[in-house]
Amino acid sequence: MTSPMLASVPGEAFDSFMATRAHADIGRPLWTGADGPLPALYLGHGAPPLFDDPLWIDQLFTWSLSLPKPAGIVVISAHWEEAPIALSGVTAGTPLVYDFAGFATRYFAMTYPTPDASDLAGRVTGALAGMEKVVQRSRGLDHGAWVPLKVMYPWGDVPVVQVSIPSHDPYRLVEMGARLEELRHEGVLVVGSGFLTHGLPFLSQQNFVDNVVPGWSEEFSDWAGEALRRGDVETLASFHHAPGMPYAHPTVEHFVPLFITLGAGGSPEQPVRTVVDGFQFGLSKMSIQTESTPGATV
Repeated sequence: MTSPMLASVPGEAFDSFMATRAHADIGRPLWTGADGPLPALYLGHGAPPLFDDPLWIDQLFTWSLSLPKPAGIVVISAHWEEAPIALSGVTAGTPLVYDFAGFATRYFAMTYPTPDASDLAGRVTGALAGMEKVVQRSRGLDHGAWVPLKVMYPWGDVPVVQVSIPSHDPYRLVEMGARLEELRHEGVLVVGSGFLTHGLPFLSQQNFVDNVVPGWSEEFSDWAGEALRRGDVETLASFHHAPGMPYAHPTVEHFVPLFITLGAGGSPEQPVRTVVDGFQFGLSKMSIQTESTPGATV
């Protein structure tokens, strides 16, 4: 497979996007009840290399424009595992967690100062309280949250609350998502952020430079995509035995946010729509939404 066209200057693709396309998000009307419930999303979040990939930037931004502008965003990222369930800081000007290394200096100076999210945090706490204790933290948004959101909603004008992953149990996470489902009817976008395959220890220079797709990555992606098209949660929950394992997920935190997304969709057994497909560095970017919403597939 040919290499993706990445910008040669760190962040150059993102700078070009901000100068040319990002204005399309300015002044968009917010969600109203007439729009109906928003879908729940599962997306591959990338890391700073997303800001170097004009195709991926376009895919995520076009996806966001196909949906009503949310009144709030609840994001569950692979990079925060904590039990009991914890919520990120809610004050305006949300700090960021730069939980990566080896990238250009500019990525450690990026900001995403979202509005006060106290009201949204209260709604999330209320929705989840019947499941288990929910604790409030001062933690900022990690890169599984702020990197994709900085592309999808580049002006940081939507309140964001990040929620920790309390377990790897698929059915417990489906229940957690189901408790968040009511928020979708209030214009809140529920986002599970991970990566459909994430076998970083097993990637070679060919994967990073030429985007050669390892067999295990393709096999797992095909298996998961087919199960999602069938709405087969039971098969997805058996992911430890899936083709390509354990190479596709030597640790599973990038896959399990999918179950929160499915639960939040309202009908976990309902087939989903694939919105973003393809591979980056040999890893599957497949990203889905739980219900059909007007707007072109990216």
